[in-house]
Amino acid sequence: MDESIPVVLASASPRRFELLNRIGILPTVAAADLDESQRDGEPPEQYVARIALEKALRVAPNFLDSAVLAADTAVVLNHKVFGKPANQTEAKAMLEELAGRTHCVMTAVAVIAPTPQHPAQQTPRTQYVTLETAQVTMIAADPSELDWYVSTLEPMDKAGSYAVQGMGAALVERVEGDPTTVIGLPLRASIRLLHLAGVHWP
Repeated sequence: MDESIPVVLASASPRRFELLNRIGILPTVAAADLDESQRDGEPPEQYVARIALEKALRVAPNFLDSAVLAADTAVVLNHKVFGKPANQTEAKAMLEELAGRTHCVMTAVAVIAPTPQHPAQQTPRTQYVTLETAQVTMIAADPSELDWYVSTLEPMDKAGSYAVQGMGAALVERVEGDPTTVIGLPLRASIRLLHLAGVHWP
């Protein structure tokens, strides 16, 4: 990887950091603090793309010479977005709704390119955004299985209340599409946008 353009990950998510590490990208981590609420009438596709870009834009001013990468993931069933559960009761309710059905996982990736070579011209930084999707089919889990999974607390900070890369894999029948989209950072899409921003990989 060309270290001349550093990469900043606008996320405190360990799973996204680990995915980048797997392919030899060692980013600086800078959490983006913002309201991630879905707007009234906002389609899921626009919602995840907007949040991913807002995360990148929030962090970018502090890293002018870096490519800033951010992502956002939503679990969607019948146009309904399943976010992170507020408590264990909500987590189980989400899992009950998803059980035995196929849902869509959408992950948007946004990259802000470094500051242009001639900042005196006040050329804006280039923005790249893409949306990747995968289909996930859950098993028809019984209540005791869901109770066990919720008791592990793994669902508590996960969109849709499950982690396919963790114990939640026991509740997944199959994944159609890129597994890294479901985990929360589609690697091929991320590499493509980083290339456009001037980062050379590998």
